[in-house]
Amino acid sequence: MSYPIHRKINTIPSDLVSLDDYERLAIDFMPSPVYEYIRSGGGDETTLKQNRSAFSKISLYGRILVDFEQATTKTELLGQKFRHPVLLAPVAHQGLVHCEGEIATSEAAHAMETGLITSTLASKELEHIAEKTDSPKWFQLYFQSNRAETLALVRRAETAGYSALIVTLDVPINGLRNHIQRSGFQLPANLQSIQPSSRNLPPKELTPEQSIIFQGIMSEAPGWQDIHWLQEQTQLPLVIKGITHPQDARMAIDAGVKGIVVSNHGGRGLDSLPATIELLPIIRKAVGDDFTLLLDGGIRRGTDVFKALALGADAVLVGRPQVYALAIAGALGVAHMLKVLRHELEVTMALCGCPTLADINSDCLFSGV
Repeated sequence: MSYPIHRKINTIPSDLVSLDDYERLAIDFMPSPVYEYIRSGGGDETTLKQNRSAFSKISLYGRILVDFEQATTKTELLGQKFRHPVLLAPVAHQGLVHCEGEIATSEAAHAMETGLITSTLASKELEHIAEKTDSPKWFQLYFQSNRAETLALVRRAETAGYSALIVTLDVPINGLRNHIQRSGFQLPANLQSIQPSSRNLPPKELTPEQSIIFQGIMSEAPGWQDIHWLQEQTQLPLVIKGITHPQDARMAIDAGVKGIVVSNHGGRGLDSLPATIELLPIIRKAVGDDFTLLLDGGIRRGTDVFKALALGADAVLVGRPQVYALAIAGALGVAHMLKVLRHELEVTMALCGCPTLADINSDCLFSGV
């Protein structure tokens, strides 16, 4: 099975002015099953919806008469310099919506000086993606079926110039993706194994008394010993993506990782998890003030970025909007989407009286007390 790639627009319409506009228009630029695959969440989509709605429950203080002559959105993460605190999250299979897939996304990252995180499940070779941007680029790693294949991916990422590894650990098994099941979506064969090390193994043989989940899939899931092993194999800083519990956050620090992404996999994994913005203050308290802490899930406005920073994030990751923008206008769309988000962040900083990211803190949030 394959899905047709719809024609892209080459100019941005005047009414396309927000990230929600990209989501609204995206369904006209991709087949319905593909749109449902990208849009949907797990189970009843409780977590997916809360990722968005939780931001609306947070209010801001406005401030006046603040000097912005030296204002900037520049920041530093893992010792690397970034123009602004918004990164492109790792999103798999972008070739579903654009013939150039992650190549076009990387070009947009370069144009907007935006950090890029390339997925293990990218539809283009990780080396070719890396070639298209001079901005900081990190590689998102899924542990493979054996350590040799995992290490092969790591070595390729190192050689290609990726400067950190983002290890995703929260979905050793897919959540209950009922909406995708109902849509009839199937991943096309040409997108299933673009990275040579990510091919699936034959199903494990089980006895009738054994569970395909417990003794099957979960028997292959990584453990903390694999994190320790990985750190011995590379000099790249490790960041764990998918932490939602403060105890796991503390264990990650004890394991020596350099950062955490507070993430519920965009609501696609375990349904009924809290929104990531709700979890953020708890995780920040667990890791302390000086530990690198990122957030994804539900970022659609510059005010969302600001609120995340005020509650303890050092930067945020944007997932689905990059695919919607890619589907509509390719690299131009992704660049424009990032420009809109960056502009909104700067407007929010100006009206909240925060010339730099260091000025954004919990005092900017209205508590109602």
